[in-house]
Amino acid sequence: MSETSLSLDEIYALAHDAMTANGCNDANAGALADIVMRAERDGSHSHGLFRVPGYVKALRSGKVDGKATPTVTKKTPAIIHVDGHGCFAPLAQAAGLPVLAEATAEIGVAALSLTGIHHFAALWPETEFLADRGLVGIACTAYMPMVAPSGTREKLFGTNPISFAWPRPGKTPVCYDMATAAMAMGDVQIAARDGKTVPLGTGLDAEGNETTDPAKIAAGVLLPFGGYKGSAIALMVELLAAGLTGEQFSYEAKQTDNGDGGPPRGGEMVIGLSPALIAGDGWESHVEAFMDRMTAIDGVRIPGARRHQNRLDTGLRAINSTLVETIRGLI
Repeated sequence: MSETSLSLDEIYALAHDAMTANGCNDANAGALADIVMRAERDGSHSHGLFRVPGYVKALRSGKVDGKATPTVTKKTPAIIHVDGHGCFAPLAQAAGLPVLAEATAEIGVAALSLTGIHHFAALWPETEFLADRGLVGIACTAYMPMVAPSGTREKLFGTNPISFAWPRPGKTPVCYDMATAAMAMGDVQIAARDGKTVPLGTGLDAEGNETTDPAKIAAGVLLPFGGYKGSAIALMVELLAAGLTGEQFSYEAKQTDNGDGGPPRGGEMVIGLSPALIAGDGWESHVEAFMDRMTAIDGVRIPGARRHQNRLDTGLRAINSTLVETIRGLI
């Protein structure tokens, strides 16, 4: 596989130029390019430049409004709503997260619902935003049907990721961002592109047979991680990201989507919690004693540690050359 070395600034510029060339204003393009660059910086390749062709498809089809301006409404002091009016999610998040953080710090717990958005990016930036401000963050979003509920072969759930971040003042936060599918569809697609296999149990082919061939799984159905346990969490995400926001469930998103290959319209739920207000004085030392106990166990890795380690490297990133040329061809 041929690779092209790009700096972080070049990655940002490539994503930004692709967006502006296809109908985004600077605000939308900048918010999206920043998320793409951060994903590549941190090693989240399936949510970096890999997503740009899909973003462009959604712009060219008219499904996404690249010039939309999100509006923020405080329904109560602790309930914030952002209507993206058809924009990509990063700009709506940039509008709503500061308001959520302020409300959480003041009240102790607050919720942000985002509707009228098209979410196609990593989920950890939302929760890390809160953790960087001394707050706990929980976020989830649904997608289009790709995952069969446990015990079935029929697609109903999206890959339905959930992210959690816990603040560690003076240290990088605990942070995970995981699909409730056995593997994120983006990772399945990258494995298929690169000619690799995936673990048995990732998904089924179109005939309902287990397979390690990612291309056959992409044409078939993904399975939830952990059987009925992952299936239950995927259900929770549907209810939080669609039921609680009033946006589309995954199957509804499929019904209304134009099939252009870009992200469907959907919702996102972000919840903030203040350990300073809820736990009170001494929460940091109490938690750090637990973390010290945990990390003393041989073989333990803190969620998010690899991503944060990758972040320290500000050098060039190796990007699939065919992908780079594809994106350049969209400008």
